[in-house]
Amino acid sequence: MTALASRAATSERPSPSAGMFRSLRVRNYRLYASGQLVSLTGTWMQRVAQDWLVLQLTDSGTALGIVTALQFGPQLLLGLWGGILADRSDKRRLLLVTQTALAGVALLLGLLDVSGVVAYWHVLVLATALGVITAVDTPVRQSFVIEMVGKDELTNAVAINSTIFNTGRILGPVVAGALIAAVGTGWAFLANAVSSGAVLAGLALMRTAELHPAPMVRRARGQLREGLSYVRGRRDLVLTMVLVFVIGTFGLNFAITCALMAKQVFHQGASGYGLLSTALAVGAFCGAVAATRRTRRPSALFLLTAGGVFSVAEIVAGVMPTFWWTAAALVPTGLAMLSVTTAANSHVQLGVTPTMRGRVMSLYLVCFLGGTPFGAPLVGWLAGVAGPRWGMVGGGLVCLVCVAALALNVARRRGMHAGDVAELVQSRLRAA
Repeated sequence: MTALASRAATSERPSPSAGMFRSLRVRNYRLYASGQLVSLTGTWMQRVAQDWLVLQLTDSGTALGIVTALQFGPQLLLGLWGGILADRSDKRRLLLVTQTALAGVALLLGLLDVSGVVAYWHVLVLATALGVITAVDTPVRQSFVIEMVGKDELTNAVAINSTIFNTGRILGPVVAGALIAAVGTGWAFLANAVSSGAVLAGLALMRTAELHPAPMVRRARGQLREGLSYVRGRRDLVLTMVLVFVIGTFGLNFAITCALMAKQVFHQGASGYGLLSTALAVGAFCGAVAATRRTRRPSALFLLTAGGVFSVAEIVAGVMPTFWWTAAALVPTGLAMLSVTTAANSHVQLGVTPTMRGRVMSLYLVCFLGGTPFGAPLVGWLAGVAGPRWGMVGGGLVCLVCVAALALNVARRRGMHAGDVAELVQSRLRAA
């Protein structure tokens, strides 16, 4: 980097006290974030449209769970290799390739649907292709954030990413619901393909001299094993990985549970499903905005407390008697969901060395998303056997048991009693 470019990058780097959205003052991150806002709105339109298309084709919660499993299954099988690619490669260039491929998948599914020839097996194949591409794209995107903003602003940028993600999560289902009701699911897929152009433009316009790239890891044997050994030797990282695995596997199947509750419990159409998804996203958006105030690495105790609150909130949402009460209960559920997931992401990224970040983040994502192929069909099956409500209630119960077990383990390891734990929880929540 030249001296002039270094000074320019330094001048754009805000101080830690510059405000809730301070990382947006970095030009490269601003380009990335604006492109992501458009693209993620399209992504959520596709998610809603895909779920609704599967229900139209099959009217089966199990079939919907299988599609979800195929979409997230490659993350379990290939996610760690995606992390190795992230550590070895120019992340910006790799993202240009993966984002183009994701747009191609959306375009093909849209054309099949609009032309009236789409079948369930088409959705299965393209969901699998989407999963394979995402297995590479996600760890690269996660580990690229710190290269845009630097370590000092990472917690803020992670929170802003979550804010953008959930803005798209609010806008996408609303737009998709209206679009599906008006012209069908196919046009939502096509809109997602077009929206990918925004993130591609942002990546192309970045000033590469102002990035903070981690040293590229040269190709060598044993790099995957090295990453696994690194995490295994860190108790704080192991706790986070276990927590996000259980929550991601059993607690975050709202695409299935909300669709089934809207259609089979409350007898709503696509717009009703969109409203439930939007209610969850509104809460998540509030949680993400609140997280922008965080300036340091979240503690393990905060993660466990947030996980417990999320678990209880999901159970409560699952037993609400009416459609509107369910929608209202999903708002605090979304807030708690984003509190734990954003904190977990920051906890991991700020606790690893730069040359390990891609591999560690890929393992984090394998834990977070890789359990979905098992959890999604199981939740779909449970909802089919015991009733749609049990998909949400059962997921929350499993998460609550996991949080309790992890908290007990931490307390025993630290020689803490119940009164000590209660006092520490209150102090850490106030600090957060």
